[in-house]
Amino acid sequence: MKTLPGSLFALAALAAAFPATAQDAPPMSAEDLITLPRLGSPTVSPDGRTAVYSVTVTDPESYARNGEVYLRDLSAPDAAPVRVELGEGAHSFAFGSEGWLYFLSDRPVGDAEEGTSQVWKAALEASGNVTGPVPVTRFGTPVDGFALSPAGNAIAVWAEIARDCPRFGCEGDGAAHLPGPGDGRLYEGDDTFVRHWDHWETPGTFSRVFVYGLGEGGAEGDGFAIDGPAGEGALVGDTPHKPFGGGEDIAWAPDGSGLYFVSKQVDASEPASTNTDIFWSAIDGEGPVNITAGNEAMDLSPAPSPDGKWLAYTAMARPGYESDRLVVHLRDVATGETRALTGDFDRSFGSLAWTPDSRWIVATAQDVLDTPAFRIDPRSGAVERLDLMAGNEARIGDVTPLPGNRLLFSRNSIGAPSELFLSDDWQQAMPITSVATERMGQMAATVTTRFSFAGAGGDTVWGQITKLEGHDGPMPAILYVHGGPQGSFNDGWSTRWNPRVVASQGYAVISVDFHGSTGYGQVFTDSINRDWGGKPLEDLQKGLAAALELDPQIDGTRACAMGASYGGYMMNWIAGKWPDRFNCLVQHDGLFDMRSFYYTTEELWFPKWDFGGSYAENPELYEKWNPVHHVDEWKTPMLVITGEKDFRVPYTQGIASFTALQERDIPSQLLVFPGENHWVLGAKNSLQWHETVFAWLDRWLGEETPGE
Repeated sequence: MKTLPGSLFALAALAAAFPATAQDAPPMSAEDLITLPRLGSPTVSPDGRTAVYSVTVTDPESYARNGEVYLRDLSAPDAAPVRVELGEGAHSFAFGSEGWLYFLSDRPVGDAEEGTSQVWKAALEASGNVTGPVPVTRFGTPVDGFALSPAGNAIAVWAEIARDCPRFGCEGDGAAHLPGPGDGRLYEGDDTFVRHWDHWETPGTFSRVFVYGLGEGGAEGDGFAIDGPAGEGALVGDTPHKPFGGGEDIAWAPDGSGLYFVSKQVDASEPASTNTDIFWSAIDGEGPVNITAGNEAMDLSPAPSPDGKWLAYTAMARPGYESDRLVVHLRDVATGETRALTGDFDRSFGSLAWTPDSRWIVATAQDVLDTPAFRIDPRSGAVERLDLMAGNEARIGDVTPLPGNRLLFSRNSIGAPSELFLSDDWQQAMPITSVATERMGQMAATVTTRFSFAGAGGDTVWGQITKLEGHDGPMPAILYVHGGPQGSFNDGWSTRWNPRVVASQGYAVISVDFHGSTGYGQVFTDSINRDWGGKPLEDLQKGLAAALELDPQIDGTRACAMGASYGGYMMNWIAGKWPDRFNCLVQHDGLFDMRSFYYTTEELWFPKWDFGGSYAENPELYEKWNPVHHVDEWKTPMLVITGEKDFRVPYTQGIASFTALQERDIPSQLLVFPGENHWVLGAKNSLQWHETVFAWLDRWLGEETPGE
């Protein structure tokens, strides 16, 4: 840490990596947030000299989103990015060993009128000139993703394919649960998920990976499935794993001899299991072999060393717990011997990347309010936090080690969205893109202050205050409550729950990393277990008081609280257990009745862990922290927001809380998005979300119209 903890100790963090704006600039609006260009993850050529990245742009009139592609010379610090024309919809880039750029596109192949998602490739020049593109695959089934062999000899592709289909796509894919003659879906009781995250499952069909030879004309040969043939004892599961797995679940051996991949055996117990494993499948078709079968908890992120001697990956220790600490493990490829590399370091690691010489592993992990990069010694397991940014590290991601002890990475903060940075010799980095910086510089600046206080049990708890810089006069308070609940409102940019855009409306946004938050060690994260409404509520109460004491500009007599998911649960809990404190509440996708939630959510391992078993096994604890029992105390005006495609916290939870508000004549509104899931992702829907929330806050916190 570059700061020292202490009671009510505060540090004014950098609002961004660039100079602050003049305060005569207009404040950031919801439309600004929605239409800001968004940086995609970079892809680097094998020699480390060239990076390709996408920028998502949003039309300010239609709100349609499109991707632009740029090439950046990493060997020239002052080089300007060059626009590359690959056609509309190009995405998911990868450089081949021969230097061609591969990507996905749904452009038509040949004389076809319409296309489906397939792999294409193009040759790039430093000027941005393109030769091609030419198709690499011509499958009848759309390709969801791909991974190139470093040896240049093969390509792995994946899509939704029936488990009994021996090829990349069969006519009956996704139809096993549609027996007809009507349009009803029929599910067996001993199958897996009925629905997951935001879509109904298709029994018998899974995300499967197939490997093909790679020649000058593209993918060739019949291909083979890395999950092996169907039949008794076969591996049945999704790769990438669902719902959030991606290309990081598939890793080629450096010599192209096979692939490591993440999957989870699918059966009736899958909704209650977190047991993902790492498998090895050889290119000659031998396999798959489960190399982490001894661990019944999560195994993720396979990362082979460039010299092929080691496999690094992350693993949890406790089955059924999705927020356990991810420890970096190291496997000797030749002997199979495996050891926990970071078992003595009390942080949970995410992405893993080897330096080109196989000397170091670079990984990211939350640490208090930052997400810095760490350098891990694979010989000793020693962990060193890297100092890559002036000021606070904020949130670092997309770390790509380059030859010559250079690091390419993205960085964002509460004050600014992601840009790319380049570090030489492990030193502090310089920005090499300006995707949104210039536009951000035209808006009024905000400042974020970090503070700590003695929370529940006397433990140190951290929080942040974000407000307009140089603002005159008092500011109403907005208490942000994060979801998870094992999560954090850390110093990072968000396109959904963005403190800067709320603060730009004239509010002081206060967030508190209550007991259960991540980035403070596993004991602190575990402390919310079976205590959803206890220590976290105490921390929020003490944190709000600490923020008001620290900053007298904040007007505590005008205050609203808002949160989503667990944060939405806390709004329902606050409504009954802290009913006289706030002028209004904003509850998004919040849990209202713990019994009905348990029986309608999809990933059952989550409530089983946090509440000590199923509802039938431990009903007393579910009811102890059940907001429905305290609706008689509700009196605070509440805006309720939900998405009809939210299968994690089904939208009926929001309907129920709105009914409780109506029955008690409490001022309330209900905003329902038919096409959104647990998040609000559509541009127009996001604008409506912000406009509705801002109108609600103004209704109850405005100086001239304080309420009904």
